[in-house]
Amino acid sequence: MRNSPAALRAHLSQPQSYVGLSPLVVAVRDVETGERETRYVSVERFRFLGVVKYDNLIRVTLRSTPEAVEGEVASPGGVRLDYRFRLTDKDGGTEVEDVLVVRAWARPLLNFAAKKAREVQLARAEVLTSRLG
Repeated sequence: MRNSPAALRAHLSQPQSYVGLSPLVVAVRDVETGERETRYVSVERFRFLGVVKYDNLIRVTLRSTPEAVEGEVASPGGVRLDYRFRLTDKDGGTEVEDVLVVRAWARPLLNFAAKKAREVQLARAEVLTSRLG
């Protein structure tokens, strides 16, 4: 990306930036900013059969460090996701390493969550590039 690690860190450290950054996230609310972390509720919208709409409310904890933005997601149903965007200065821009770890209590739920997380991860690279180049 052409922008600096600081510019990407600033963008990824704001809960509102995740609306649209993940194709599933349509809103954030109940933002509580602390000294070391930000907690909020993210609204993920799923559509089934193109008609049925389900809004999944997930709790997110977000932290920013000099080299990364990271966090944890707790979703109803026992799905947990840890993520980390490692931001490294490279050739006047930023290299972004996007790491996800997904956990769930049942294999079918884990498979579904991992598939969706990977789709979001791939889409996120395109959205970040279009937003911040």
